[in-house]
Amino acid sequence: MRIALVTLLVGLVLSPPLVAENLGDPDYGVCRGTDARCYHDWGNFDPADGYRLLVYSRTAGPRHAHLGTPLGPGLNPPLNDNNVAVKAVVELGQENGFAVDYTEDVTQLASAGRLLSYNAVMFLSTTRDTLDDPAQTALRQYIRAGGAFIGVHNAFGTEYNWPWYEGLLGNANFYDHSAHQPGVVETVNTRDVSTRGLQQRWNFSDEWYNLVPFPTRVRVLLEVDETTLPRGVRGSLGHPGHGKHHPVSWCQYYDGGKAWVTTLGHDVKAWTDEPLEGDQFFTQHLLGGIRSALGMAPFCR
Repeated sequence: MRIALVTLLVGLVLSPPLVAENLGDPDYGVCRGTDARCYHDWGNFDPADGYRLLVYSRTAGPRHAHLGTPLGPGLNPPLNDNNVAVKAVVELGQENGFAVDYTEDVTQLASAGRLLSYNAVMFLSTTRDTLDDPAQTALRQYIRAGGAFIGVHNAFGTEYNWPWYEGLLGNANFYDHSAHQPGVVETVNTRDVSTRGLQQRWNFSDEWYNLVPFPTRVRVLLEVDETTLPRGVRGSLGHPGHGKHHPVSWCQYYDGGKAWVTTLGHDVKAWTDEPLEGDQFFTQHLLGGIRSALGMAPFCR
């Protein structure tokens, strides 16, 4: 009897903890990280149906120049010449085999069933409280059903007081940014579809985001070398930067879905044919992230 009890106790000590304990997140109460067991593959997306992306760019605060004038209601309203970022994503879809719808109408995000007609949803420089209660619920249900989220630039300046959304960003949030200036981006992961073929170091211009909190349990894809910023990394609210490792793009599985995010994309030139050093690498990186989130290529390698 004593031997059996000792054997049982040893087994309990040596046995690995439950998967939920390994992968659960104490801060956000979800399964998140780089382990694909956090993904819900419920068969909601059939490649035979093609690939569709919904771009959401509603702003409830400051509006970036690359978004241009606010869009009209409904789905796919007419675009103006200055809506350069949305137009660029639409063109990427036309050139690379995926359909793109776009909107700034929150009612278009009010139903998880409607969102499930898209392989991924992109928040493109949204700002502040850009979702109402029905849209928040729909987004969470969509992600939990195996949907994918793409966050670009000021997607980090959105829904500040919603912890679940902060977790979707990788346990990260925008705090402040440096001056808009050139810097050197370092490709720290070359296996992912969004980084494959990029130079190890490449020049780019942006307003380099400082983050509070700092991303955790994610796969970092790109970083900025703070020593290359001529005007320094210190932000307008005094953030001193992140030192040797300052991430600007990363990916993770989150609460059943997928999330690929980048803080890059501030400069209007990054979205147009106007020359900007390194813009071809930014476009290549973004396209790879979109394709992996849509399911056209492996995700978060």
